[in-house]
Amino acid sequence: MLVFGAGTDYALLLISRYREELRRTPSRREAMARAVTGAAPAVLASAVTVVLALLTLLTAVLTSNRTLGICAAIGVVVALVFGLVVLPAALVCLPRGVFWPFVPRVEQSGAQRPERGLWSRVGRGVSHRPAAVLAAAVLGLGALAAGLSTVDIGLPRTEQFRTEAESVRGQEALARHFPAGASQPVTVIAETLAVDRIEAVPGVSSVGRPERSADGRLVQVRVDLVDAAGTPAADRAVRDLRAAVARDGGLVGGQPAADLDTREANLRDARLIVPLVLGVVLLVLVVLLRSLLAPLLLLATVIASFAAALGAGAVVLRWLLGIPGLDASVPLLSFLFLVALGVDYNIFLVTRAREEVTGGVDTRAAFVRALVATGGVITSAGVLLAAVFAVLGVLPVIVLTQIGVIVGIGVLLDTLLVRTLVVPAIAMLLGDRFWWPARVRSDVASVTPTVSSRA
Repeated sequence: MLVFGAGTDYALLLISRYREELRRTPSRREAMARAVTGAAPAVLASAVTVVLALLTLLTAVLTSNRTLGICAAIGVVVALVFGLVVLPAALVCLPRGVFWPFVPRVEQSGAQRPERGLWSRVGRGVSHRPAAVLAAAVLGLGALAAGLSTVDIGLPRTEQFRTEAESVRGQEALARHFPAGASQPVTVIAETLAVDRIEAVPGVSSVGRPERSADGRLVQVRVDLVDAAGTPAADRAVRDLRAAVARDGGLVGGQPAADLDTREANLRDARLIVPLVLGVVLLVLVVLLRSLLAPLLLLATVIASFAAALGAGAVVLRWLLGIPGLDASVPLLSFLFLVALGVDYNIFLVTRAREEVTGGVDTRAAFVRALVATGGVITSAGVLLAAVFAVLGVLPVIVLTQIGVIVGIGVLLDTLLVRTLVVPAIAMLLGDRFWWPARVRSDVASVTPTVSSRA
């Protein structure tokens, strides 16, 4: 899904730029060369950001997270190659009629296309009252982020499916007549075991007969818990069991212990990887924009968007879909998806605005032009991706449903609120200070002489 989203973004940005250039020159080859020159910096910066962010998963404890990082990073690189090499080669071989019914025609030399349409009106509206627009948008994001207070991490195995599953029915039947943890016992292994100490642990239903290994060095005992694996009560029982047998050098395994270890590893990975990803994003934005303030502000919008999406998603999942908690892997995976896609949209918008500023336009007018130029393509990509992720919401596996709902909401917020209103409003309020410490229209032009100044 992430590779599909990134590839779609790259393709739509290039095609949009190619259509612009086809209105300026009759030569398809020249138009494509200009389009690639104009779009490549933003596409490359976006791809590098996503790839480096995904590679931070190599620091994860869970093998599944490390594998995801490598595979997804390779996929994004492939999408980048197709977006900047294969797609341009294919498009330049086709006539202008491929864009039927809206075929771009060469316009009169020197003619300036009037800035009309929805995105021009949106840009001018934000330009007229940026403070009010920003305040309203921040209040909206804050209200959605308030849903974070309802987030619970942890999903029992009986709540992993939205549809009826035979394994769940069996577990529920077992819980009605036997201890819920009987189907997934805990196994305790040590050189010597004090059974009475294990029986005294809260949450233990029964302790089996100790069995000694063939070489006589280890003792194994089966322990049935009162509660089913994956529940908070079962987690507490596993922790207490580990504390009880630690003095004997004992180890606690089995499905309840594995579930607890997996959740704790996911939380540990999230605490480590989220700051690493944010650091990578900040570094790439600083290099791309030759600025310090703008990258920090863009990073803040990404964090705010994720918090709002997670809060709103938690409310939807709990109160509309009846799913009480989030699987431990969902926050990290949702964060990676939303950062990757949200940074794409910010980079596409801000690099286009910076290109206008390089050509001598003031920051306020530059963001209006950038909205006009990128509004349609970014919104199309965002709505398409939100619809794709929404499809995950109807699948029977709860984890996929949760990711689909949260990422779908987040993509819409990034597309329709953050990129459309929040970022332009911030830039318009700050003016040329948005690019600090660079002095736009002087320093910016001197450090990026090859960037085109065309609208």
